[in-house]
Amino acid sequence: MLGMDDFKQSRLYLGIKQEGIEEGTLLTKLQVVPLLLEARFTIEEIAQRLDLTVEQVQQAAQSQSN
Repeated sequence: MLGMDDFKQSRLYLGIKQEGIEEGTLLTKLQVVPLLLEARFTIEEIAQRLDLTVEQVQQAAQSQSN
């Protein structure tokens, strides 16, 4: 039977962990969008600087204004 240390070295665990990190990074970027809009960055500039799509930035801006 696998122990916890063995599981933490498995591809499954490492894949899940990486997905979580990527999702957390995306959420953090989306939370910064309203601040950058207040600083007068354009949606295109924000998308480029945060490595997001224009659509993601627009959705983040809309959800913060509601």
